[in-house]
Amino acid sequence: MTRQTEIFQAMVRPEFYPHPVTKVEERETHISKVFLTGDYVYKIKKAVDLEFLDYTSLSKRKFYCQQETLLNRRLSHDIYIGVVAISLNDGCYFLDGPGEVVEYAVKMRQLPEQCAMVRLLRRGKMDRETTEQLAQTLAEFYGRAATGQGINSYGAWETIRANCEENFRQTDRFAGNILDERMFQVIRAAPRSILHRRKVLFEQRVNAGKIRDCHGDLRSGHIYFTDDIQIIDCIEFNERFRYSDITSDLAFLIMDLDYEGFPKTARHLLDCYVRYADDPDVFVLIDFYKCYRAVVRAKVNCLRLADNALGKWEKSRLRRETDRYLDLAYEYAILFTRPTIWVLCGMVASGKSTIAAELSGKLGIEVLRSDLIRKELFGLQPHDLMNVPFEEGIYSKGASSLTYGKLLMLAQEEIAKGAPVILDATFSSQHQRSEALRLARDMDANIIFIECTSPIKVLKNRLIKRETDVSVSDARLHHFKQFKSQFEPLQDIIDEMHIRIDTQKPVKENMMEILSHDYSLLSKVITAGPKDEL
Repeated sequence: MTRQTEIFQAMVRPEFYPHPVTKVEERETHISKVFLTGDYVYKIKKAVDLEFLDYTSLSKRKFYCQQETLLNRRLSHDIYIGVVAISLNDGCYFLDGPGEVVEYAVKMRQLPEQCAMVRLLRRGKMDRETTEQLAQTLAEFYGRAATGQGINSYGAWETIRANCEENFRQTDRFAGNILDERMFQVIRAAPRSILHRRKVLFEQRVNAGKIRDCHGDLRSGHIYFTDDIQIIDCIEFNERFRYSDITSDLAFLIMDLDYEGFPKTARHLLDCYVRYADDPDVFVLIDFYKCYRAVVRAKVNCLRLADNALGKWEKSRLRRETDRYLDLAYEYAILFTRPTIWVLCGMVASGKSTIAAELSGKLGIEVLRSDLIRKELFGLQPHDLMNVPFEEGIYSKGASSLTYGKLLMLAQEEIAKGAPVILDATFSSQHQRSEALRLARDMDANIIFIECTSPIKVLKNRLIKRETDVSVSDARLHHFKQFKSQFEPLQDIIDEMHIRIDTQKPVKENMMEILSHDYSLLSKVITAGPKDEL
């Protein structure tokens, strides 16, 4: 019998504790033993080496107990009391008593289980206002969390890639045994794909100061609503798991809420957080990080399932949990690898190109602009002004058909690579939009129509301004009336695929709306097709 086993046996007895204890409840994870005594909780770190952590020496366990206490005080108040010693004297173990110190434990005040977020959700006691308070708390925490060059390195593209590969390497031996082999391989390929194609996204996060000293294990079971919001059990044993993009940390909680069966709460929390933090980029990367977090949970369960000491019931429960985490990881992988066509459409001078450029910079993807394609097709330079009557010359119906055909062909090439794409064109006719819908359907891609609008007076003023400004577009004020009369409203596009924005608003505000709306729409994986088919 190991010394830790003897200590654990001693700690299940109420008389072990120097304060009144009626009953001791024992809980276990793959890295710790926890003893709940009614007023206090004692947590001991197992003497294990699991590659990503090393608790094998007493000095290491003491250090990490101290770290756990210090770090968790950031998001809790008067919960983490400190580190207590366990000693051996005359063959008996004592808590904070005489003799040789043989172990250390983190001492905490015991929080009422009925106040845990997951319990409140299951009882229908978690309202929208409380969720919003949590979002605000998290936004404030991340806003003041430590950052800097050393921490930033953990958010570097190379580090994220290494984390993903390590995660799969540690899980690989369970594929085809505990984990479904086919699903696992799809999930494994998905992060490699997005990391390869969208490196700029991760670099932008570092430059924006979004890599912070986070929580690392943010789950609904670690959040309590008492007189205040108490968040416990952050990761102390590996800085690489705690230093991360804020999105990665938040994704753990969002994924956990999905797992528990509360996607609406997850969505509301995400929306509120983005608003409080003023960080719409979170919408762009959240599914990638949710997938990563779901695989982490599956891996942890697999490691526990490898423990031969587990009983039959516990193994059965863990298998069910693992299957659910794998299902979620698969769903998320499909979401963030399924390419999306963003169609920026609307009247002339409605601000399409401005929004397209901003979206392109935010997402790090290509814009295909009909104005440029049209002039290239006819051997013209981008700023060559073609002052021709409406629907004549390079703007005849035949020329426009050729232009839109080339636009969609180029889009198809990008989608075939697995890359999303932005289309910047008026898409003024139902036929043009139906062709875009057909492309999305044939290529199994998502498609979102972002209709740019502004009052007629504003549109006309923008066209007047073009008379003196350099512009790729040849549309001018004298074309406006005819163009307006022939613009077919987007009544053919279902609401789930259609966002309508007012480009008079600040670009930042419109981007917040687009990314929020797009995340909501794309998370449904809408099947592209005409309105009357759906």
